[in-house]
Amino acid sequence: MPLPGSSTGGRHFLQIPGPTNVPDRVLRAMDHPTIDHRGPDFAALGKEVLEAVKAPFGTTQPVVIFPASGTGAWEAALVNTLSPGDRVLCFETGHFATLWQEMAGKLGLDVDFVPGDWRHGVPPEAVQERLTADTGHAIKAVMVVHNETSTGVTSRVGEVRKAIDAAGHPALLLVDTISSLGSIDYRHDEWGVDVTISGSQKGLMLPPGISFNAISEKALEASKTAKLPRSYWDWQPILGANVNGFWPYTPATNILYGLREALIMLEEEGLQNVYARHTRHAEATRAAVRGWGLEVLALDEREYSGSLTAILMPEGGADEVRKVILREYDMSLGAGLGKLTDKVFRIGHLGHFNDLTLAGTLAGVQMGLTRAGVKVDPDGIQAALERLQQP
Repeated sequence: MPLPGSSTGGRHFLQIPGPTNVPDRVLRAMDHPTIDHRGPDFAALGKEVLEAVKAPFGTTQPVVIFPASGTGAWEAALVNTLSPGDRVLCFETGHFATLWQEMAGKLGLDVDFVPGDWRHGVPPEAVQERLTADTGHAIKAVMVVHNETSTGVTSRVGEVRKAIDAAGHPALLLVDTISSLGSIDYRHDEWGVDVTISGSQKGLMLPPGISFNAISEKALEASKTAKLPRSYWDWQPILGANVNGFWPYTPATNILYGLREALIMLEEEGLQNVYARHTRHAEATRAAVRGWGLEVLALDEREYSGSLTAILMPEGGADEVRKVILREYDMSLGAGLGKLTDKVFRIGHLGHFNDLTLAGTLAGVQMGLTRAGVKVDPDGIQAALERLQQP
């Protein structure tokens, strides 16, 4: 039975790793009359947003915005750069890397899917080894999920780029940043990424509904000869219309108002400060997990995620813990996905988030674990608070 009055009153704690909480400022910005998406006011909005959105990607190159989920941006990255039968190199880092490579296969690509344990990111040495062995350059693209939302593991994209360069290989580098953009340091230009994929509903603090492709000059050149069928996802009509602040079809107008406000918020805080805040909250969360006597799923400290933490329940029961926490404390946590179903629960600590929100989140998790019958050390929350009291 629920504790008396345990889940009544107050605000729901949405601590899944996305969609994340939408700031009031962004909600108010979206509460705007719909305007003519062919008119001058919209053109001004379009130009402003298309320029400002480059900053979190770390690029000066074009960023295409689709009215779609991140899955649509996955497809756009593939169909604009590749041809039927092209070989792509992918790594099994988790649920979303698995889904993306499945999409590649359905689109008619030849997928080389390297098995993984879901506790590590993409191994740069394996990238170099496979590309060095590909003397005929059959591999046309390397697909990497920067931050695997299902595991809380962040792949080292900069090192993957160095591995590609060390192999002297011309493959494109396609990177999913859906749960890292605006939360974890990312450098599209500096790391030589060809297409960066992202979505609105996580670090950018927006509702679901728009997604992104940041595009290098090399990727734009590849799109001129790519033969996979594309119409809605075709970059060229969008880029052509974007020059004047428009889209070739109806855009997600009100979400673009929200995006403008979210980008202003990120600029006000400063992106480096945003990344440092996420790192600090992740460290406090891991301190709590270890203080409880539980295990963080990610095994390599170089690959700890700044945006979410997956907690391993070796004997299962993660879903029951989530159920109890939702019922008793009105807080949603992320479920285990794919191979991790019922084996992990995930704490999202990204987006519009501060120290007190994290403290409340971790207190709710600790109470829920105890209520669910999981033996934990009650000093876990104290370990997190001690980390939060440090700079």
